[in-house]
Amino acid sequence: MATKNYVEPDMVDTQQFDWGTLKWMCTPDVTGADRLSAGVVQLEPGKGHELHTHPDSEEILYVVHGRGEQEVEGDTREITPGEMVYIPAGVEHGTVNTGWETLTLLAVYAPPGPEDVLAELPECTIIPAGEIPERD
Repeated sequence: MATKNYVEPDMVDTQQFDWGTLKWMCTPDVTGADRLSAGVVQLEPGKGHELHTHPDSEEILYVVHGRGEQEVEGDTREITPGEMVYIPAGVEHGTVNTGWETLTLLAVYAPPGPEDVLAELPECTIIPAGEIPERD
């Protein structure tokens, strides 16, 4: 695959869950990257996802907007814009939006792969590139 250096949001699918959305802007399929994947996560107010692990990938979460509660390996704390959270491979973690605005995070996996696992979950709806997800 040819390298794609610039990716706009309407060029990629959206993964929609009951807690919010994910837009994977950098994956092997989208950009040709082979050592990482990166996407924008939007958690709706009061929503979050259950504790989970990524057995083979490290993850970083960078808080772009909003506020939330992050748990990593049993340690829970408030997260706010400008903070970065590092999650080692195989470590249990989860995020909850504790604010009234959408919590926006940049998520990065190294190596890539968990984004494909998320797409296969039964609670994931794939919204095609260019279409706007409906909100409840």
